Amino acid sequence: MRHRPVLLVIAHGSRDPRHAATVHALVRRVRALRPGLRVETGFLDFNVPSVQGALESLAAEGVRDVVALPLLLTRAFHAKADIPAVLRDAPARLRIRQAEVLGPSPLLLSALERRLYEAGLTPADKSSTGVVLASAGSSDPEAIAVIAEIAREWRHTGWCAVRPAFASASLPRTEDAVRELRDLGCERVAVAPYVLAPGFLPDRIARGAEQADVLADVLGPAPEVARVLLERYDTAALPARAALGA
Repeated sequence: MRHRPVLLVIAHGSRDPRHAATVHALVRRVRALRPGLRVETGFLDFNVPSVQGALESLAAEGVRDVVALPLLLTRAFHAKADIPAVLRDAPARLRIRQAEVLGPSPLLLSALERRLYEAGLTPADKSSTGVVLASAGSSDPEAIAVIAEIAREWRHTGWCAVRPAFASASLPRTEDAVRELRDLGCERVAVAPYVLAPGFLPDRIARGAEQADVLADVLGPAPEVARVLLERYDTAALPARAALGA
């Protein structure tokens, strides 16, 4: 039986222990959805194993094919520069394919709604509720444009209004978007963090949501997020599996 490429999930890393715990919970869900697929984790900073360390361990075991999947929601600096640079320094015996980032995806919109409903909303509340799509923020225009487009798309699913907001690098901030939705006359305002794990910027989003009626949890190990990881893996792994005759 031919071996499938190993999935290496590449997370940003954080001094906040909640970040790594959430990443590991998501990876466990991916493993549960795809028994038999080997899934490993590497961190760009702060946590272990590092991406380089994870790759060296795989190479030492004799692994040949790896799909490196950025645990990122947009194609900003980390996906375009940091991760490719680390992968270029990987052991020469490894054949590595970098998968696409997770967003945008209809599954992620489903995960956002899951979190809002878990926080107390119901589908019947949609038409009277304005939603702040609160992301970490980026100086990359492409990433900002993607968040704005997601907000426009999400609005068409029945919410009173949806406004993007950013915790850093870009405007508006979460609290400004909350006020804008109030001024629009939305009966209630909810904040949906478009982030994967807790940490400094998600905490800033939470502080900006103090005047909102509902604050959802981060996406974390939502089943929809795990399914997106597997979709990205399958797309990237297809050439390797074809070469192996899988």
